[in-house]
Amino acid sequence: MSDQWSTHAIELRPHSVTRRFRGEDRQRGEREWRALTLLATYEPGLAPDPWESELSAPKPTVVMSRLIGTPLRGQSLNGGQIQALATAVTKVHYAVPPEALAKVPLRPGHQSELIAHLHSWFPQARPRVNKEVGCAMDRGMAWLTQSAMESAGRPEVPDVFGPGDGNLANYLWDGDQVRVVDFEDSGLSDRAFELAEITEHVGSWVEHPLPVQAFLAHFDLTRAESARLVDCRRLLALVWLFLLAFDDANNPRNPPGTAERQASRLLNLLA
Repeated sequence: MSDQWSTHAIELRPHSVTRRFRGEDRQRGEREWRALTLLATYEPGLAPDPWESELSAPKPTVVMSRLIGTPLRGQSLNGGQIQALATAVTKVHYAVPPEALAKVPLRPGHQSELIAHLHSWFPQARPRVNKEVGCAMDRGMAWLTQSAMESAGRPEVPDVFGPGDGNLANYLWDGDQVRVVDFEDSGLSDRAFELAEITEHVGSWVEHPLPVQAFLAHFDLTRAESARLVDCRRLLALVWLFLLAFDDANNPRNPPGTAERQASRLLNLLA
């Protein structure tokens, strides 16, 4: 979800990309470098090659190869592109073998962290939103209170490597396959949570909607993962409702009415 705020500067060259992070965002640079290094080792070609890093610099820097491709965000995806997206997502999830994955820290923006954010955001956001958005917030928070997500610890589903950002702009189509960029929020996660990151990201529906059912049909989820996916989609949709409600009316990042559309999406997921 880091696309809501600027966390780094990017320098594009013909064959390389340099990302310079703010000093207070040093951990983002560390996560980016760790992810690129792991993927280059275990699934080469799926993500940019890590070239060099200066993680202790005042502005931590990561230099990587530049991938060729068109971001999937904003496109009307055909069946081949949806399958290629699902293939890339699966490769990321299972690229890192268990012995290496066990050393990867939990990704930021995990379930407990998001729930804590929601409780702190609600009293700030609720008085300033319109009736439509406020009703959805109330319904969402009531669901959260009654759900098992509030008190649950680590979910009893297999661990995967999570890229941590579901923005379809991070998935590049080169006409044959999809490759992945942007790992500053990556870490240990699970499939249901990471799939919800994609299906509920504002970039998956605000322009040309991602065919969610066609996309999810490519994943052979266990019964536990399928049940968790329902809850994760609701949680992520609720988080996005708050993020969109906080959008600056004088300098909006999304079209007018996006928060209201998100309110409707959340209520549909809660039905």
